[in-house]
Amino acid sequence: MVDVTVALAGDTMLGRCVAERLEAAPEAGTVLAPELCEVVGAADLCVLNLECCVSGRGEPWAAPGKPFFFRAPPAAADVLAELGVDCVTLANNHALDYGYDALADTGALLARAGVRTVGAGPDVTAARAYAVLEARGLRLAVVGVTDHPDDFAAGPARPGVAYADLRTGVPDWLTGLIAQAAQEADAVLVTPHWGPNMTTRPPHWVRAAAPVLLRAGATLVAGHSAHVFHGVAERVIHDMGDFVDDYAVDPRLRNDLGLLFLVTFEAPDGTPVRPVRVEAIPLLLDFCRTVPAEGAEREWIKARFRRACEELGTTVSDHDGRLRIDWPATT
Repeated sequence: MVDVTVALAGDTMLGRCVAERLEAAPEAGTVLAPELCEVVGAADLCVLNLECCVSGRGEPWAAPGKPFFFRAPPAAADVLAELGVDCVTLANNHALDYGYDALADTGALLARAGVRTVGAGPDVTAARAYAVLEARGLRLAVVGVTDHPDDFAAGPARPGVAYADLRTGVPDWLTGLIAQAAQEADAVLVTPHWGPNMTTRPPHWVRAAAPVLLRAGATLVAGHSAHVFHGVAERVIHDMGDFVDDYAVDPRLRNDLGLLFLVTFEAPDGTPVRPVRVEAIPLLLDFCRTVPAEGAEREWIKARFRRACEELGTTVSDHDGRLRIDWPATT
């Protein structure tokens, strides 16, 4: 197997004002600058968290106190395919924002566009099912799970998401699923939607869950939910932050500054496949459109990412504008 590069992005919200723009101009350049479209398209695989449903139907989910509802137009499925997205996780707190019909539409529209989905489905078995992606000799299994909200949880005959209350530990069904995926694929990506919004570091239960997922057979863990990127440990990207949205910006946390991750997998001399390097591209989430971060904003991202990684024992270097972490051969 030759080296394989997987592009990974966090919360990608294509509803509200982003949806309005996509309805007027349903193309990749509407949401991403050309330079970023090129980076994503050049990767062998691309996986992201889709933080909305994709549908023209449905009514807002009737949950007391739920403040936000995100729905992208049907054309968004083709835009994701145009970007080169191979798989999205729907295991998050917006998959059912517009109900069961909109969730069904999301799966159908993405499947028609050639984009795989994990983390949600018409019943609990489908919601928990992993997808196996193939590129350049690599078989990559993708597992999606979320630790909130519990009212979105799929049941035996109820549509919803793959829900696990990670605050109380990693459930047996999840470790068993990861072990099963590891038997079928060369590598396993677990992409959890975990922890609260607007935090700068992972909470204790996320720190505790990550090594359990690795021991179960995950090759790489790449999380999301905080809307702010966190540090990277060995084979764990705790939170990738946001990728595309129209969110209000916190002037201190700067959730409009993010990272696009590129992970390189190798299998040297017939040894098991392992991730050996991660490169992070600094992003500026302009309103409804993401562009490369430059100047002072890029320096802010670099400084904060380095600090966050140092807290986890990881060293970040700068390579031609990309923030790079090399994982040891013993990982």
